[in-house]
Amino acid sequence: MPFATVVILAAGRGTRMRSATPKLAHDLCGRPLLGWPIAAAREAGALRTVVVVGSDGPPVDPLGEGVELAVQERPLGTADAVAAAAPLIAREGVVVVLAGDVPLIEPAMLHELVGAHEGAGAAATVLTTVLEDPRGYGRIVRDARGEVARIVETKVAGDATGEELAIREVNTSIYAFDGGALLDALPEVGSANEQGERYLTDVIAILRSRGAAVAAHPVEDPAVVLGVNDRVALAAVRAEAQRRIQERHMLAGVTIVQPASTSIDVDVVIGEDTVIEPCTQLRGATRIGARSTIGPHATVIDARIGDGVSVVHSHLVSCELREGATVGPFAYLRPDALLRERAKVGTFVEVKNADIGEGAKVPHLSYVGDAQIGERTNLGAGTITANYDGVAKHRTTIGARVHGGVHTSFVAPVSVGDDAWTAAGSVVTADVPEGALAVARARQRNVERYAERRRVVDPRSAP
Repeated sequence: MPFATVVILAAGRGTRMRSATPKLAHDLCGRPLLGWPIAAAREAGALRTVVVVGSDGPPVDPLGEGVELAVQERPLGTADAVAAAAPLIAREGVVVVLAGDVPLIEPAMLHELVGAHEGAGAAATVLTTVLEDPRGYGRIVRDARGEVARIVETKVAGDATGEELAIREVNTSIYAFDGGALLDALPEVGSANEQGERYLTDVIAILRSRGAAVAAHPVEDPAVVLGVNDRVALAAVRAEAQRRIQERHMLAGVTIVQPASTSIDVDVVIGEDTVIEPCTQLRGATRIGARSTIGPHATVIDARIGDGVSVVHSHLVSCELREGATVGPFAYLRPDALLRERAKVGTFVEVKNADIGEGAKVPHLSYVGDAQIGERTNLGAGTITANYDGVAKHRTTIGARVHGGVHTSFVAPVSVGDDAWTAAGSVVTADVPEGALAVARARQRNVERYAERRRVVDPRSAP
């Protein structure tokens, strides 16, 4: 069910990250921290998403299409932050408030919260969970009828009684409000606390004092309270995010042989029956088809990989591998490398901005850059396309079914026709016609009795 507005609080929250990077810009599985609640709001169908930022501007740029900004000039608490967004909040409809540094909220959970809120006819609904160790969290105090009476903060000694501290149901800092009720209550929130801040939890007490209904929606997932305020917490959140990402892929038919040594970013797509071997990283906008095997020890970043592809012990960046292609071990595919159907790039091969044709092979110890390789061509070991003349890059074009000899260098710009051959050790600087053999090396000359002559000139060379 769509709802009116999601307000994400991204300003005025303390940090111990010890970093020049803003906290909410730190990466969490391929997406900045702030991107997670924004994505949840978008996927849940929020009609409006408002991010409240500090006076220094958004920590992440861009925030994404359809996201609006509100500025909290000074960090005066969560209620003050929501008040900064008040001009963008409609009186009609449900308003959901999230924290920018609590990233693991799921779209389905937002739907459940809004459904529970509307079903209860409440002015406010608090998302709660029960923790074995609730230290540091605000406690949910219920009245004799089991309804929410208030939320007790526990940040400062004396805020809560011993009885209240024994409560294990905690506030997740995720709320659903009736828009009008929230807007009417915000101006009444004071700052009668040691921090001089206006807390959003005080809105709950104000609504209760007016006789409005306040509900709680308990959830069993304690990860909804996992916030990030230092790198230790970020690591804990990353571990939980990885568990969820990998579980989603495995339930969709992907085999992850060793989840503990595998890292998969949140936006990676993997097809059925693909196997992810140990010590593999899949990052960015990588797309992998069905029945492929990736790894072990593979790093794949922003790559497009088709069905039935094999990548072993290799590093791939912004490249494309089509159906049946094979890579590795120990290959490096750089941006704009394209391996067409059933092409092979083998051991210690580097490819950059090159089109490797269907069924073509670059088996070992080669560099192919700025090149076009035709179908079923085989380049011998140690092949180099010398693409840079010290000033500009040039392109090498090699036709179909070419047989390249070992240790051949193609000095670009140069073209080799279909069905041509090159002799081992050649340095090809001129175009090779179709079907021709290029021999571009000095004629071999043998010096007879050379070893004997050396012994006469230099006795130290004697065996």
